[in-house]
Amino acid sequence: MLQPMSGKELEYIADSISNEDLLLKQNAITASSTSNQQLKQLYSQAISQHQQHIQTLNNLFAQHQQLAPSQPQG
Repeated sequence: MLQPMSGKELEYIADSISNEDLLLKQNAITASSTSNQQLKQLYSQAISQHQQHIQTLNNLFAQHQQLAPSQPQG
């Protein structure tokens, strides 16, 4: 059974999503600025990996929301 994550863990996941999104955008910009097809392909693969990472992290976040208490803990 999954245990609810701490606030610190949720912050880490949110930061990781932000970092993956930044890396995805940087790869997209770099891919669009090169005419070398081999490099474009490498950047495209990196973009796909970052998209997969973002999806995985979003799934973790969604799973936690299902476990989180609906009322603040006092």
